[in-house]
Amino acid sequence: MIEVDGLSKRFVVRHGRFRRERHVVDAVKEISFRVERGELLGYLGPNGAGKSTTIKMLTGILVPSAGRVSVAGLDPSRRRIELARRIGAMFGQRVQLWWDLPLVDSFELLRHIYKVPADRYHTQLARFRDVLDLDPFLHTPVRQLSLGQRIRGELTAAMLHGPELLFLDEPTIGLDVVAKQRVRDFLVEINRQEGVTVLLTTHDLGDIERLCSRLLVIDHGSLIWDGAIAQLKERYGGERTLVVDLEEPAPPLDIAGARVEKVDGPRQWLRFRGSASELTAQVAASARLVDLQVQEPDIEEIVRRIYAGER
Repeated sequence: MIEVDGLSKRFVVRHGRFRRERHVVDAVKEISFRVERGELLGYLGPNGAGKSTTIKMLTGILVPSAGRVSVAGLDPSRRRIELARRIGAMFGQRVQLWWDLPLVDSFELLRHIYKVPADRYHTQLARFRDVLDLDPFLHTPVRQLSLGQRIRGELTAAMLHGPELLFLDEPTIGLDVVAKQRVRDFLVEINRQEGVTVLLTTHDLGDIERLCSRLLVIDHGSLIWDGAIAQLKERYGGERTLVVDLEEPAPPLDIAGARVEKVDGPRQWLRFRGSASELTAQVAASARLVDLQVQEPDIEEIVRRIYAGER
């Protein structure tokens, strides 16, 4: 669905009030990756890392400075109109709905823009009304919608024409827990049932962990990770935590290769590297256990370490 080879984008920036100095900024530096049809993957990076620039090149808004990019078999910058009919996009807080019109009227206008047949449009809309619970605000002007309602409207607008590929930039930003879960469920459904390829950029690592099996990480314009989230945790996770429940409260356990991070009554938290089974055997030999569990490293901490240059 997406092929990127040596993709770069440079911008010329001029500084100074009287004597203008010209500087070249590499927003994206020779990145390469492939996205197969039906994948749901995350694209992660701090502000200014190059995420949005990449997405704009993939959708044809920006022309690459170097490299090659193909989306659905098309060159995005040269065949933008043809590509627009095959992709959907939702860019954070940028509104694609008509502010003063009822939500349903925006959908009707988009039906004509994309030339969606009436029967197909009504079938699609009925499905989204059910999945995203649009009926309570379908006839409300967009300007009167809450953020969660508008996000659901934006997702519907991006999907009404039945795209093969969906670009999402911060789709759950500012949403409460209920609205966020509804959006996540919707993305899983269209990906699994319809095979829609989804490229998700977000700062919400909860979205990444719950939705994606593969993750791309970009920093300072360079791709620094392309692989499974499980592999990322295994390689960069560092220490894990063994939580043990003892029969009765006890002093911090003295176990080789581990350190007690916290004690709360009979429960203790041990930080360790290496084999969990070996550590468990040592703990069981030195104290009477009731229960135990291994906590894997949090992906947010892992990514923070990578950004900070610790690894």
